[in-house]
Amino acid sequence: MRRIYMDANATTPLLPEVLEAMKPYFIESFGNASSIHQHGQHARAAVEHAREQVAALLHCRPAEIVFTSGGTESDNTAIFGILRPGDHLVTTAIEHHAVLHSAEKAHERGVEVTFLPVSVGCAVDPDDVRRALKPNTKLISVMMANNETGVIQPVEEIGRIAAEAQVFFHTDAVQAAGKIPIDVAAIGCHLLSISGHKLHAPQGTGVLYVRRGTRFEPLVFGGSHERQRRAGTENVAGIVGLGKAAEIALAALTDGTDERVAVLRDCLEQGLIAAIEECGVHGAGHARVPNTTNLYFDHLEGEALVIALDLKGIAVSGGSACSSGATDPSHVLRAMGVPLARQRASVRFSLSRLNTGAEIDAALEIIPAAVAHLRELSPANKSTYAQAAN
Repeated sequence: MRRIYMDANATTPLLPEVLEAMKPYFIESFGNASSIHQHGQHARAAVEHAREQVAALLHCRPAEIVFTSGGTESDNTAIFGILRPGDHLVTTAIEHHAVLHSAEKAHERGVEVTFLPVSVGCAVDPDDVRRALKPNTKLISVMMANNETGVIQPVEEIGRIAAEAQVFFHTDAVQAAGKIPIDVAAIGCHLLSISGHKLHAPQGTGVLYVRRGTRFEPLVFGGSHERQRRAGTENVAGIVGLGKAAEIALAALTDGTDERVAVLRDCLEQGLIAAIEECGVHGAGHARVPNTTNLYFDHLEGEALVIALDLKGIAVSGGSACSSGATDPSHVLRAMGVPLARQRASVRFSLSRLNTGAEIDAALEIIPAAVAHLRELSPANKSTYAQAAN
């Protein structure tokens, strides 16, 4: 059976170029980047080159890049590294759980937290951010692009609000990096998180951008690695892979790759809407990253559709991959005010540079048939379809 992967927001496969860049650092160039001999210095040079590659993607100084184990660690470091009991955090109800659960834990430790609502289109209002500020506000954390809907948040406006109030601003850019241009100076953030495996780098790699002069408490203590900002022997091969993936992602922003992915996404989206009744897009009309669409298919269970499509060779998601196995509806769709039945009838499709037009054509044959079959099996709809046929 031909497999079609449409769950890139969960993870992406390594690109061949990334794997090739990593290979020497598993066997031949195995040195510890903290060692002063030639083995170690070869590894150090590779790490610093990767730092430059990631810095180019974010338009920042290489020294502002801290390598981590992924987006979750970066988000946790940004929140726990800045906040202390008595401080105030402003965030949103649609953040990834790496931020939401960190905020909840920070609240248990004495931090005041405000969770801002979003519009029906999945966008936070910058004026709500401004109104939420208090004398003890220390940090604003708002994601750049939502992982479930792809809706891009007004981070530049929020960055200006943070600057005016002289508070720290963190943005989770895990689902934005490599999909839309990122310029940390234009955003005005002090901290920014990305995750390697969302842009064809290996799992277990990530970055926390820390603006020069931003003081924070490290999450991991030990040696003086990463300029004393993140202890632990560097994952040289993984970091090299992340650097190469960042280089490729930067090129994709201008060589037509992302435009091609957007065309495929729009073709899939429009084709499904045309072929399936009572189907629509969450966040339609708002700016979104080019690879993501979250659609609802009324009168069925999204989880059942995910399973049905998997049996037909198509991998999609019911929402955040970090919540797989959970039976609760999406907290993002709930925050958008989506009715419960429609929350449960929603499925996320997220493409990558590896998807093809032929795969979209195949999906447009398979998905409508799967939806029709599941609707026929739904007890609540059998009578409705019977009446419609008469």
